[in-house]
Amino acid sequence: MRMCQLVSCVSAQVTATEFSGMKKQGEEYASWHPNIVVKVPMTTEGLKALSYFRTKGIKTNTTLVFSINQAILAAKAGATIISPFIGRLDDISEDGMGLIGEIMTVWQNYRFDTEVLVASIRHPRHVAEAAQLGAHICTLPYEVFQKLPQHPLTENGLKKFLDDWKKVKK
Repeated sequence: MRMCQLVSCVSAQVTATEFSGMKKQGEEYASWHPNIVVKVPMTTEGLKALSYFRTKGIKTNTTLVFSINQAILAAKAGATIISPFIGRLDDISEDGMGLIGEIMTVWQNYRFDTEVLVASIRHPRHVAEAAQLGAHICTLPYEVFQKLPQHPLTENGLKKFLDDWKKVKK
């Protein structure tokens, strides 16, 4: 539970595939700490669980979202967060960021309070595009996070500046 004290959102994934099991697991997970968000798969049974959890004030994250229809259903069912997996879409030659654009357009039209978490990010460009489209959250591998402040022109410019500085100092 130490992690819950350090961050405002800690996900706990249900492993049940039927509503009754999801309900039982989700209620248990939510009892651990107020910062727990129950991850529920995007299935018909998951939609039932989302609706139930919303009435109980339990925060949820609908995972494995791959279409605009799934995103809308999850928001209408009461998801706190939805997680479209854009990298996995890209892996099968679909447009992952295009899906985020569609979702954010619908969110503007309907003013859903469900946050959009862009998941399965593969590279820094995904982060920039998600921000441009208005997505609320990104989850990314540490390797991608490390690349965010890097740019070859910054590195080259710093090297040139330091080389010029050495010339002036002499």
